[in-house]
Amino acid sequence: MYLTLINDLEKHLLDTKGAEISINPEICPPNMEGDITVNCFRFARDLKSNPMQAAQEICDFLNSHDDVEKAEVIKAFINVTIKSSALFRDTVASGDITEKCFLPEADRKHVLIEFSAPNTNKPQHLGHVRNNVLGQSTCSILRRAGHKVTAVNLINDRGIHICKSMIAYQRFGNNTTPEEFGKKGDHLVGHFYVLFNNELKKQLAELREAKPELAEKSDNDLFLETELGQATQEMLLKWEDNDTEVRELWLKMNNWVFAGFDETYKRLGVVFDKVYLESDTYVLGKDIIDQGLAKGVFYKREDGAIEIDLEDKKLGKKVVLRSDGTSVYITQDIGTTVLKYNDIKPDGQIWVVGDEQKYHFQVLFEILKRLGYDWADDLYHMAYGMVNLPTGKMKSREGTVVDADDLLDEMERLATEATKERCGADIPDDIAERGKIIGTGALKFMLLKVNPKTTLMFDPNESVKFEGDTGPYVQYAYARIKSILRKAGDKFADAELDWSLLGDASERDLAITCSRYPQIIQSAAAGHDSSQISNYLLNLAKAFSRFYTHCPVLAAPDEALIPLRLELCRITAQILKDGLNTLTIDVLESM
Repeated sequence: MYLTLINDLEKHLLDTKGAEISINPEICPPNMEGDITVNCFRFARDLKSNPMQAAQEICDFLNSHDDVEKAEVIKAFINVTIKSSALFRDTVASGDITEKCFLPEADRKHVLIEFSAPNTNKPQHLGHVRNNVLGQSTCSILRRAGHKVTAVNLINDRGIHICKSMIAYQRFGNNTTPEEFGKKGDHLVGHFYVLFNNELKKQLAELREAKPELAEKSDNDLFLETELGQATQEMLLKWEDNDTEVRELWLKMNNWVFAGFDETYKRLGVVFDKVYLESDTYVLGKDIIDQGLAKGVFYKREDGAIEIDLEDKKLGKKVVLRSDGTSVYITQDIGTTVLKYNDIKPDGQIWVVGDEQKYHFQVLFEILKRLGYDWADDLYHMAYGMVNLPTGKMKSREGTVVDADDLLDEMERLATEATKERCGADIPDDIAERGKIIGTGALKFMLLKVNPKTTLMFDPNESVKFEGDTGPYVQYAYARIKSILRKAGDKFADAELDWSLLGDASERDLAITCSRYPQIIQSAAAGHDSSQISNYLLNLAKAFSRFYTHCPVLAAPDEALIPLRLELCRITAQILKDGLNTLTIDVLESM
């Protein structure tokens, strides 16, 4: 919160106590008197005082401040009532509050964020949507706070799973193309991935029937016992040997998928600064393992495999090279992480990856530290929970995934229908565009309004409602304010503003809520938590609704109140738009 009195308090503590403290007050609870609350438990140690003593000393200073109506100590908390003239001067009339979101230059960093990381054997689904939305919004939030961000995608475009779609296309595709088949390229390749698994099920069933002794073995154990599994493995070996025919098919199908991915990314507003392909990076890491072996970071087992002992970190033992000298996934990740650092030289790296990979990243980060990379302390796994629909879990190999494109289409349809209901007979010409903005915004907002670590149940029908804790509710609040401002026009542009005239509780609440925006942006950036912004915007929209109910703007009883309340509307709209845009959600000037 950037009130003058808070800045003055911080300066007072520095001058009198030699303590450089950042005071971040909270809104005073509704059952207590005051505008803001200062929690002295948080910094009493820095003042070398007990919390009660610190609270009284700070309260004495605040009561002597010209901007304070009253400050009162309750235990180690100080409830502060600010004079109206100061409250609105510093929170509404202080210029563009969104400019105050930026961190000081010295605190800004260059952050590399890797997200999305799809496989080229299928289209992206709801799980990818959450990853993409979290990744892109985190990039946006960090940039909004003042950091430099490089967004990276590492596409998994090689391996046995890719060969599965290729084998199925060879056998069942009849040289069709996405255009001939009437599907996006990624959907076409995903169609053959499903066909592969359907055929594999048949062969596994036949194998178990022919050899009852294999009945208890898993599908994975029996994969290479089937004709289809053997053919797929042979194709993978040919790919690794640069077989011309296999490589040509691989390139053709991958290009179809890349084109399809690009369409999905465009609809979601996802943009990458750099894209890596696993086909280029999967050979990396072996040389680093050799160097680590020479340094004693790793050791060679009797069977020839190279391993690292992480028991002291309760991470067990981890093989980094198999006994035949081939890489495991962690080997490639070590090499790719070093490559990204050398290419981009960031101050820190973030991976947006599901929480089921928590152990993998703990191991990766610990290995990089033991290898002596001084930047390894600045690596962060931004883990997120699963997202499900009321209809149940998704299984891509069975073709029961919630496709990203289909989901976006459905969100646009639902939003368009909801908008038509509100418009009645007066349906606007741009209804399709409105449906797209509201629908995509509703999807993003629902995915971003909970902490990333939370497992989420996503209900499309609930998300597009204009009432409740939804994106359309916040979008509508913005459009409603813009309508008020349009009606006012320039009539009050030159009016003299006397902020002491404002004092209604809902006016004060709205102004205080507005003033917290820079603090929220910086906190969300530091915590990699979009939900702080989403929930703040919901609270701001609700604060505006209460204000608008209790305080008529253009029909104010005293004309001197009109320009003041218009200015309060203006700054609220400015923050709503900036906050939604920071979450990568668009707004509409009218709804």
